[in-house]
Amino acid sequence: MSEAIEVGIIMGSRSDWDTMRHAADTLTALGVAHECKVVSAHRTPQRLYDYATGAVGRGLKVIIAGAGGAAHLPGMCASMTRLPVLGVPVESKALKGMDSLLSIVQMPGGIPVATLAIGKPGAINAGLLAAAILAITDPALAQRLDAWRVAQTDAVADTPED
Repeated sequence: MSEAIEVGIIMGSRSDWDTMRHAADTLTALGVAHECKVVSAHRTPQRLYDYATGAVGRGLKVIIAGAGGAAHLPGMCASMTRLPVLGVPVESKALKGMDSLLSIVQMPGGIPVATLAIGKPGAINAGLLAAAILAITDPALAQRLDAWRVAQTDAVADTPED
């Protein structure tokens, strides 16, 4: 893994880690340096402000933001940074993550958030998308990402008996 942290993974609460750890695991598997922080849009707004406005200066290139319920974290973060923000809707108890998905995906024009699937698949894909963004200018990461994709393809059996 490279020394410079290029991806920030933020989540609205510690309970979101059950989902967001899959983004971290994917980035670790690809050798992408990242950090993980709890940054609540509602309970720690100053922490969110400081994180988002300082991200570029700290060398981050992509932010993955996971949130459940009202799910304002990805959009609020995106409103305060020029970096790409990848939103992961965390499954909620009340509405199974549909509330989170709709809160993240319905951003007004001018504040984009790339929104992934609800839960674990979305977190994995957020890690892969962050790596793909970084791989545009990092040939070594591009090779690791290509190898990961080949391994994924090779793991799929040709027949049900394999």
